[in-house]
Amino acid sequence: MQARHTHIYYLGIGSNTERDKNILSCLNYLKNSFVNCHSSPVYQSQSFGFNGLDFYNLVAKIHSVFSPHEMKKWLCMIEDLHGRDRTKPRYSNRTLDIDLLLCDLLTIDDGVIQIPRQEILKRKYVLKPLQDLAPDLVHPQTQKRLADLWQALNSTDDSPLLLVKTL
Repeated sequence: MQARHTHIYYLGIGSNTERDKNILSCLNYLKNSFVNCHSSPVYQSQSFGFNGLDFYNLVAKIHSVFSPHEMKKWLCMIEDLHGRDRTKPRYSNRTLDIDLLLCDLLTIDDGVIQIPRQEILKRKYVLKPLQDLAPDLVHPQTQKRLADLWQALNSTDDSPLLLVKTL
Protein backbone atom coordinates (compact mmCIF):
# COMPACT_ATOMS: atom_id res chain seq x y z
CA MET A 1 0.00 0.00 0.00
CA GLN A 2 1.31 3.41 -0.97
CA ALA A 3 1.66 6.08 1.72
CA ARG A 4 -0.63 9.07 1.36
CA HIS A 5 0.74 12.59 1.00
CA THR A 6 0.36 14.85 4.02
CA HIS A 7 -1.33 18.16 3.27
CA ILE A 8 -1.06 21.40 5.21
CA TYR A 9 -4.48 22.95 5.77
CA TYR A 10 -5.47 26.37 7.03
CA LEU A 11 -9.00 26.40 8.40
CA GLY A 12 -11.14 29.44 9.14
CA ILE A 13 -13.23 28.89 12.28
CA GLY A 14 -16.06 31.11 13.43
CA SER A 15 -18.95 31.14 15.89
CA ASN A 16 -21.45 33.68 17.16
CA THR A 17 -23.58 31.31 19.26
CA GLU A 18 -22.00 30.08 22.51
CA ARG A 19 -18.74 31.30 21.00
CA ASP A 20 -16.24 30.24 23.67
CA LYS A 21 -17.73 26.78 24.11
CA ASN A 22 -17.94 26.03 20.38
CA ILE A 23 -14.53 27.45 19.46
CA LEU A 24 -12.76 25.55 22.26
CA SER A 25 -14.62 22.34 21.45
CA CYS A 26 -13.69 22.64 17.77
CA LEU A 27 -10.03 23.18 18.64
CA ASN A 28 -10.11 20.12 20.90
CA TYR A 29 -11.44 18.01 18.02
CA LEU A 30 -8.68 19.32 15.75
CA LYS A 31 -5.89 18.82 18.31
CA ASN A 32 -7.05 15.28 19.11
CA SER A 33 -7.40 14.34 15.43
CA PHE A 34 -4.49 15.91 13.59
CA VAL A 35 -0.75 16.37 13.93
CA ASN A 36 0.79 19.78 14.52
CA CYS A 37 -2.38 21.75 15.21
CA HIS A 38 -1.67 25.45 15.73
CA SER A 39 -4.16 28.26 16.12
CA SER A 40 -4.10 32.00 15.66
CA PRO A 41 -5.38 34.47 18.22
CA VAL A 42 -9.16 34.86 18.39
CA TYR A 43 -10.70 38.01 16.91
CA GLN A 44 -14.15 39.48 17.33
CA SER A 45 -15.93 40.89 14.30
CA GLN A 46 -19.40 42.10 13.49
CA SER A 47 -21.78 39.69 11.80
CA PHE A 48 -21.58 39.98 8.03
CA GLY A 49 -24.62 39.99 5.76
CA PHE A 50 -27.18 40.00 8.59
CA ASN A 51 -27.92 41.61 11.94
CA GLY A 52 -26.68 39.23 14.60
CA LEU A 53 -24.31 38.79 17.49
CA ASP A 54 -20.61 39.42 16.91
CA PHE A 55 -18.49 36.47 15.77
CA TYR A 56 -15.33 35.03 17.21
CA ASN A 57 -12.94 34.07 14.40
CA LEU A 58 -9.59 32.35 14.23
CA VAL A 59 -7.53 30.19 11.90
CA ALA A 60 -6.10 26.76 12.63
CA LYS A 61 -3.23 25.10 10.80
CA ILE A 62 -3.23 21.30 10.66
CA HIS A 63 -1.44 18.49 8.85
CA SER A 64 -3.53 15.65 7.44
CA VAL A 65 -3.49 12.86 4.87
CA PHE A 66 -7.15 13.64 4.09
CA SER A 67 -7.78 14.83 0.54
CA PRO A 68 -9.49 18.24 0.36
CA HIS A 69 -12.86 16.55 -0.27
CA GLU A 70 -12.35 14.17 2.65
CA MET A 71 -11.40 17.13 4.85
CA LYS A 72 -14.52 19.05 3.80
CA LYS A 73 -16.73 16.08 4.79
CA TRP A 74 -14.94 15.74 8.13
CA LEU A 75 -15.31 19.45 8.88
CA CYS A 76 -19.03 19.33 8.03
CA MET A 77 -19.38 16.46 10.50
CA ILE A 78 -17.73 18.57 13.23
CA GLU A 79 -20.05 21.49 12.43
CA ASP A 80 -23.05 19.14 12.63
CA LEU A 81 -21.89 17.78 16.00
CA HIS A 82 -21.96 21.38 17.22
CA GLY A 83 -25.56 21.90 16.13
CA ARG A 84 -24.99 23.59 12.77
CA ASP A 85 -28.38 24.20 11.11
CA ARG A 86 -27.91 23.94 7.34
CA THR A 87 -31.53 24.95 6.66
CA LYS A 88 -30.83 28.55 7.71
CA PRO A 89 -29.76 31.20 5.18
CA ARG A 90 -26.06 31.51 4.32
CA TYR A 91 -25.74 34.67 6.38
CA SER A 92 -27.19 33.78 9.77
CA ASN A 93 -26.19 32.91 13.33
CA ARG A 94 -23.80 29.99 13.57
CA THR A 95 -22.85 27.61 16.34
CA LEU A 96 -19.78 26.71 14.32
CA ASP A 97 -18.53 27.49 10.83
CA ILE A 98 -15.33 25.87 9.54
CA ASP A 99 -14.00 26.83 6.11
CA LEU A 100 -11.13 25.34 4.14
CA LEU A 101 -9.04 28.42 3.39
CA LEU A 102 -5.87 26.92 1.93
CA CYS A 103 -4.47 23.48 1.23
CA ASP A 104 -0.80 23.48 0.25
CA LEU A 105 -0.62 25.59 -2.90
CA LEU A 106 -3.68 23.96 -4.47
CA THR A 107 -6.32 25.81 -6.43
CA ILE A 108 -9.71 24.07 -6.51
CA ASP A 109 -13.12 25.46 -7.46
CA ASP A 110 -15.40 22.54 -8.31
CA GLY A 111 -18.72 23.65 -6.84
CA VAL A 112 -18.07 21.74 -3.61
CA ILE A 113 -14.75 23.22 -2.53
CA GLN A 114 -13.16 26.58 -3.21
CA ILE A 115 -9.46 26.73 -2.36
CA PRO A 116 -8.18 29.33 -1.81
CA ARG A 117 -11.35 30.83 -0.35
CA GLN A 118 -12.25 34.17 -1.91
CA GLU A 119 -12.92 35.57 1.57
CA ILE A 120 -9.15 35.55 2.26
CA LEU A 121 -8.80 38.58 0.01
CA LYS A 122 -12.04 40.28 1.12
CA ARG A 123 -12.57 39.84 4.88
CA LYS A 124 -10.34 41.09 7.67
CA TYR A 125 -11.65 38.43 10.06
CA VAL A 126 -10.28 35.76 7.69
CA LEU A 127 -7.03 37.34 6.51
CA LYS A 128 -5.75 38.75 9.83
CA PRO A 129 -5.69 35.43 11.77
CA LEU A 130 -4.41 33.62 8.67
CA GLN A 131 -1.48 36.01 8.30
CA ASP A 132 -0.85 35.76 12.05
CA LEU A 133 -0.04 32.07 11.53
CA ALA A 134 1.81 32.36 8.23
CA PRO A 135 2.76 35.94 7.28
CA ASP A 136 5.31 34.80 4.67
CA LEU A 137 3.03 32.24 3.02
CA VAL A 138 2.31 33.18 -0.60
CA HIS A 139 -1.31 33.21 -1.75
CA PRO A 140 -1.48 30.71 -4.65
CA GLN A 141 -3.46 33.01 -6.95
CA THR A 142 -2.14 36.50 -6.22
CA GLN A 143 1.45 35.33 -5.59
CA LYS A 144 1.64 37.88 -2.76
CA ARG A 145 2.66 37.24 0.85
CA LEU A 146 -0.23 37.09 3.31
CA ALA A 147 1.36 39.88 5.37
CA ASP A 148 1.36 42.14 2.29
CA LEU A 149 -2.24 41.23 1.47
CA TRP A 150 -3.18 42.07 5.09
CA GLN A 151 -1.49 45.48 4.91
CA ALA A 152 -3.39 46.30 1.72
CA LEU A 153 -6.77 45.12 3.03
CA ASN A 154 -6.36 46.74 6.43
CA SER A 155 -5.58 50.10 4.80
CA THR A 156 -8.81 50.05 2.74
CA ASP A 157 -11.30 48.25 5.03
CA ASP A 158 -12.39 50.13 8.14
CA SER A 159 -14.56 47.34 9.60
CA PRO A 160 -13.69 46.76 13.27
CA LEU A 161 -11.65 43.72 14.26
CA LEU A 162 -10.91 43.26 17.95
CA LEU A 163 -8.25 40.94 19.36
CA VAL A 164 -10.04 38.86 22.01
CA LYS A 165 -7.51 36.31 23.23
CA THR A 166 -4.67 33.99 22.40
CA LEU A 167 -5.34 30.31 22.92
